[in-house]
Amino acid sequence: MERIKLAEDLSFSRIIHGLWRLSEWKQSEKETLALIEYCLENGITTFDHADIYGSYTCEELFGNALALKPGLRERMQLVTKCGIVLQSPNRPEHKSHHYNTRKDHILRSVEKSLQNLRTDYIDLLLIHRPDPYMDPEQVAEAFHELKQSGKVRHFGVSNFKDHQFDLLESYLDFPLATNQIELSAYNLENIEDGTLNVCMKKRIPPMAWSPLAGGEVFSSNNEKAVRLRDTLTKVQEEIGANGLDEVLYAWLLNHPAKIMPIVGSGKEKRIESAIHALGHKLTLDQWFEILHSSMGHEVP
Repeated sequence: MERIKLAEDLSFSRIIHGLWRLSEWKQSEKETLALIEYCLENGITTFDHADIYGSYTCEELFGNALALKPGLRERMQLVTKCGIVLQSPNRPEHKSHHYNTRKDHILRSVEKSLQNLRTDYIDLLLIHRPDPYMDPEQVAEAFHELKQSGKVRHFGVSNFKDHQFDLLESYLDFPLATNQIELSAYNLENIEDGTLNVCMKKRIPPMAWSPLAGGEVFSSNNEKAVRLRDTLTKVQEEIGANGLDEVLYAWLLNHPAKIMPIVGSGKEKRIESAIHALGHKLTLDQWFEILHSSMGHEVP
């Protein structure tokens, strides 16, 4: 599988496996391990986590499975995020939902993630959401301490706009490696507001969450979804794809920004669709036809 270089010593698989819903899949440790091995055998070596996923349970579920075969750790890249605080029975000390990007919180979150994931280092740590109360000096201090200790190799952000990205990076003596953003043929916000352009300007390949728009394209009867679904069906037939999901992945993969879609499924067949999409090449006409159907009008 194609690999995307984020730093001199860090590259990701073009398709990333997302563990947001791991707790909902109700898998045994052996079943989760089998899924991890399936991904690795098919070239998907990058796994995306966050401390809050599954109400603070998904990292540990993954780590417990990995502990059955710890040698797999060296074949993968682990991504996790911190900065969102949720009320949860698993965190009774949390009194409200808010953001916390203070140094002590970032350091505590990383220690817990290391423990949960059964590893002594994280390949990439992301600040999960822009924090309106963020003190960039504290974030920078935490990042530098974690980097110096070897507990985190590289750092990035998620859902940041350009001014928020630039603010944090200005306090660091190393570049941020990526921005994980919501991106799909259905949700064009980060294309329309220039966020994707900023990633290209900075030469940072973006990670794309919800590349299938949470299933909206497949199930919704609103005008936009119906219009887009009709176009995707047409393109599917033209390129010989097995499903609309392959076309949606291909639309992102064909973009020059080197977008890395995050596939958040526990089913091998769903993951396979993203892998197959790597082989589909869209013409410029097909790419813009999908864009136009999403926007509801042609480009000017």
